[in-house]
Amino acid sequence: MSVFRPGLFKGKVALVTGGATGIGRAITEELLSLGCKVMIASRKEDRLREAQKEMDPKGDVLLTKVCNIRKEDQVKNLISSTIKELGRIDYLVNNGGGQFPSPVSNMSLKGWNAVIETNLTGTFLMCRETYEQWMSDHGGVIVNIIADMFRGFPMMAHTGAARSAVDNLTKSLAVEWAQNGVRINSVAPGSSIYSPTAARNYNEDNIFERARAGIPTKRLGTTQEIASAVCFLLSPGAAFISGETLKVDGGGSLYSPLMWQISEHKNLPAYQWTYKSPDEEQENDSPTKAKL
Repeated sequence: MSVFRPGLFKGKVALVTGGATGIGRAITEELLSLGCKVMIASRKEDRLREAQKEMDPKGDVLLTKVCNIRKEDQVKNLISSTIKELGRIDYLVNNGGGQFPSPVSNMSLKGWNAVIETNLTGTFLMCRETYEQWMSDHGGVIVNIIADMFRGFPMMAHTGAARSAVDNLTKSLAVEWAQNGVRINSVAPGSSIYSPTAARNYNEDNIFERARAGIPTKRLGTTQEIASAVCFLLSPGAAFISGETLKVDGGGSLYSPLMWQISEHKNLPAYQWTYKSPDEEQENDSPTKAKL
């Protein structure tokens, strides 16, 4: 189960874009396990249906909504629907995004614009509309999922540019919206975070093994390790943190094998836990279970 206190987010509502698969799925699972009600959004209805079936088939604590975050009208509808159906939005996690590997010389303008509009403009629209429709009057916490683009992002320059812009947007909004009780931070997963969804998207067998070799931990990261970083930033324990970006990369952004060689080791194992649906939690008599 989650390392956080059971019921930590009881009575709270979170909106997670891209919450049906990969990192977004892990974030959704941990929020649910901590008592939060969650609305997840995705462009693909089949993914939402499958996530609903697996995480909360009765629809008591997990709702879904089809939304393309590049479309302003759909974003506005997503926010208003969440407020109407769940009564509030305490937390926004901007995880939805997408990119494809390509050298810049081969990128079409259409491909460039698609990534910029999704990863930057989509995040902007989600932040603005959540603020305008709810958080400007009630406060809240926002976490943006970006990327490890701090040393440039060859083969991913479009998303590197977009995510770098979101990093700066995070800093700007942390100042502009502070007087309204809004905190906003970013989490930057390393390129070594493995998920089956990411593996399918990149369609390259050895990309993760190549990434693993350049990490001091000498292992890949898990989506649950990203989820726990997000839950910390959403929690009261991070009440004095705003405008920051937390790297979750096993030290990969610091490591240069030219200066310091790290041998293979298994001394920094992964954090993993098993998610249980609300029905399974109710059947569990353990006093440490999360009460939803």
